[in-house]
Amino acid sequence: MMNLPSLVFALVMGFLMSLSITLATTFVRVGPAENFFWVWLEVWVVAYPVAIVCILIYRPVASKITGKILQKLDRNKF
Repeated sequence: MMNLPSLVFALVMGFLMSLSITLATTFVRVGPAENFFWVWLEVWVVAYPVAIVCILIYRPVASKITGKILQKLDRNKF
C-alpha cells in the first residue's frame, strides 16, 4: 500500500526532475526560440506524470540497490 509521504515525495521529486530535464533538453534541441516556453511546456506536461510513475515504481528498487552497494563498499574498506 502506498503511503502519503511516498506519494508527496514522488510528486515533488517528479516535478523538480521533469522540470529540470525537460527544460535543459528542450533548450538544447530548440534553443532560445520565440515559442520556447510553449514547446517546453508541451514536453513537460507529458514528462511530469511519467516521472511520478517511474519514481513510485523505481524508488524501492533503487533503495535496495543503493543499500547493497553501500554494504559492499563498507566491507571493502581498507
